[in-house]
Amino acid sequence: MAKLVHIQLLRGLAALSVALLHAQHDAGALAGRTRQAFESWTRFPFMAGVDVFFVISGFIMVYASRPLFAQPGARSVFLARRFARIAPLYWAVTTIYLLIAWVLPSVLNQPVPSAWKVAASYLFIPATRPDGLVQPLYSLGWTLNYEMFFYVLFAGVLGLRFRAALLCLLAMLLGLVVAGSIAPLPQPLGFWTDPIILEFAFGVGLGFLHHRGAILTRPIRLALVAAALAMLALGPLGSGGELTLARPLQWGLPAAALVAAAALTGDRAANSGLLTRLCAALGDMSYAIYLIHPFVIRGIAEMAVRTGIAGLIGPWGFVVAALAGTLVAASVVHFFLERPVTAWVRRRLTRTRSAGPVSSPGRPPDLSQG
Repeated sequence: MAKLVHIQLLRGLAALSVALLHAQHDAGALAGRTRQAFESWTRFPFMAGVDVFFVISGFIMVYASRPLFAQPGARSVFLARRFARIAPLYWAVTTIYLLIAWVLPSVLNQPVPSAWKVAASYLFIPATRPDGLVQPLYSLGWTLNYEMFFYVLFAGVLGLRFRAALLCLLAMLLGLVVAGSIAPLPQPLGFWTDPIILEFAFGVGLGFLHHRGAILTRPIRLALVAAALAMLALGPLGSGGELTLARPLQWGLPAAALVAAAALTGDRAANSGLLTRLCAALGDMSYAIYLIHPFVIRGIAEMAVRTGIAGLIGPWGFVVAALAGTLVAASVVHFFLERPVTAWVRRRLTRTRSAGPVSSPGRPPDLSQG
């Protein structure tokens, strides 16, 4: 089965959206250091790229795991794939961050982390920082803590038949949110019951519609995209994106509309043209883009100041350079680190698995955004 090219493109754009937000933040700091005027695009919530990721994840888990439902050994196969996809690159960037925290703590402006904080970060366990935020050592990993929690829930229902499994999964996600809204819960339960997990449910619902053969016409898909972008740009939530019920409603629903427009296209086979390959490559690199862009952006900022280029290219020139540098670095990381390491870890974890659910003919490709 061909890759869903529109989903791949959306994944890549979502990652670049988050990178653009952070590049603008550094551009503002750079403008202050070089005494240049700069006004960032604060009206559009670029952080909503994370919400798009969550909806895509819910959709892709259903799409790519259809042959696993009610199959022997499905849970271990699924979790091995997810671990191999998520952990290696995240652990690599976390280790780099940890080394910086130990060697140059002043660069990060944070105290040396405790042993529990380090362990929790590697184990995808939400832990509270000294400032009260529930974030791992490498702060971008908060999204992966949600991803891994969703994967555990998903694995738990794989023993059921397809329809029953999805209904059970949706009931669990909704039930967790309800439980969290009744009374404040201690961490990590408070983190795991935040309404943002409903965005995975949106994706699961779209995955079921795709399985049932739902197809949206081109005018409807374009209307969904326009409505989603308008809702994001005009919504009262702003660019901060606090973890409240407002977020899955104001950002999650538009994200679901974008994913619906990208996914419910009839599964027409993608051609092998240049644009198709570029879209697929951008989607493949999205995880690397998301995880490494802070390192690239900060490095380019320091280079721009020390070489004097910052005053020549200006803040927006820096933003363009930062995104271009992120794409180059992400492609190198993806092809020379992420892909080979993921493949090696997957082989190690699944070499003793049964051939049944894994070797099913026509199995959809693994398109998880991570």
